[in-house]
Amino acid sequence: RQYAAEGWQVYAACRDPSSAPELRRLADTCDHKIRVIGLDVTDLASVKSAAARLDGQAIDLLLNNAGAGGPRGQTIGNIDYVAWEKVLDVNTLGPMRISEAFVDHVARSKRKLIVTLTSGMGSIADNTSGGSIAYRSSKAAVNMVTRSLATDLAPLGITCVVVNPGWVRTDMGGSQATLTPAESVKRLRDLIETLGPAQSGKFFNHDGREYPW
Repeated sequence: RQYAAEGWQVYAACRDPSSAPELRRLADTCDHKIRVIGLDVTDLASVKSAAARLDGQAIDLLLNNAGAGGPRGQTIGNIDYVAWEKVLDVNTLGPMRISEAFVDHVARSKRKLIVTLTSGMGSIADNTSGGSIAYRSSKAAVNMVTRSLATDLAPLGITCVVVNPGWVRTDMGGSQATLTPAESVKRLRDLIETLGPAQSGKFFNHDGREYPW
């Protein structure tokens, strides 16, 4: 919504456009600034199909924001390993599938940015409370994926960073979270405007400061 309001052409991906009425209504009111695309980050064929549909398109900002928290209450002696695999599939392998499939689209753009939403819970240095092993490990892993992509894609001039959106009032964050989605997005947009090759491979908080790995 915010990027479209600023005049960007937005390709908004979701697993099933037919079950996303709010997104489709938004697209209908944005004068063709939002195009809704069916895409499941856990399905390689779906990812490749979406990339093919946008073949030849330049993408200034590739934003990996799909995420899964997994079941709550997972503790030692009560670990659901199948659920853990699903969290890793969405949060770690998903951004890798997307980045790989769309790398040519990003490389032909002016801004050349791949930004992946991580979490403060993916910081090893910041983990003093334990718990949430599936979610934490998936975000720590995607941090490493992005750090490697930053090096591997540097010859193409592509900047790759991970960003922590903060504690946001979403279904995952809950009603007690400190930021509304709109506030978090505005801060992330301000941060993204500052990104370039010098920031590639770094981990940023929503307020612009670097976050500990």
